[in-house]
Amino acid sequence: MAWNRDEQAARAARELQDGFYVNLGIGMPTLVANHIAPGIDITLQSENGMLGMGPFPTEDEIDADLINAGKQTITELRRSSYFSSADSFAMIRGGHIDLSILGAMEVAENGDLANWMIPGKMVKGMGGAMDLVAGVKRIIVLMEHNSKAGEAKFKTACTLPLTGRQVVDMVISDLCVLERPAKGAPFKLVELAPGVSLDELRAKTEGAFEA
Repeated sequence: MAWNRDEQAARAARELQDGFYVNLGIGMPTLVANHIAPGIDITLQSENGMLGMGPFPTEDEIDADLINAGKQTITELRRSSYFSSADSFAMIRGGHIDLSILGAMEVAENGDLANWMIPGKMVKGMGGAMDLVAGVKRIIVLMEHNSKAGEAKFKTACTLPLTGRQVVDMVISDLCVLERPAKGAPFKLVELAPGVSLDELRAKTEGAFEA
C-alpha cells in the first residue's frame, strides 16, 4: 500500500503555514489547492499572472478564460488580482514567494532537481521552474517514488539535465516523506506511507538517506 496522488497532495498541504504565498507547479502539485486546511490563510500565485487562486471549479463554475500556468481551469477569490507575467516573475525572483511545490523526474540525494526535459523528447519549454528553485524560500517536490519502468527517481545523482543544484528541501513521494533540515545536510526519513516498510523503501531507493 502507498499514498495515491490525492493523499500525497494532502500531505503536502500540511506543510503550508498561515500567511504563506505559495506557487504550485504543473501536474500533481495543483491538487494541493483542494486540500488547504480551513482557517489557514494561504495566497496561491501563478506564473501566468494571478495572485489569490481558489480551488478547481465545479462543472457550473468553469470559466475557460480563467486558467493557471498549466492551462487548467481554476476559480478566483474576492481578493484575486491579475498582472503581467513579468510582474509575476519579479515576485518569484525577488524572493517574495515562501514555498513552491513542484513535480520532478529525478531528485538527487544532495538536493539537485531535474524536472524540465528528457533528452531526445519534444520540449515545450522549461516554464518557470528554474526561476522558482532560484528565488523561492522553500522547495517541496511531489513525485512518484519510482518510474513506470521501476527505476528509482530519488537518485545518487541526477542523470537528466538539471533544473537547479541543491535546491530541494523536501520530497513527498507515494512511499515516504524525506526532508533536509538544512542546505548541504543529508535527507532524513520523516514519514513512511501506510503499509510501506523501511526495507521496501530502501529496496526502491537509489539515493542515500538517514532513517
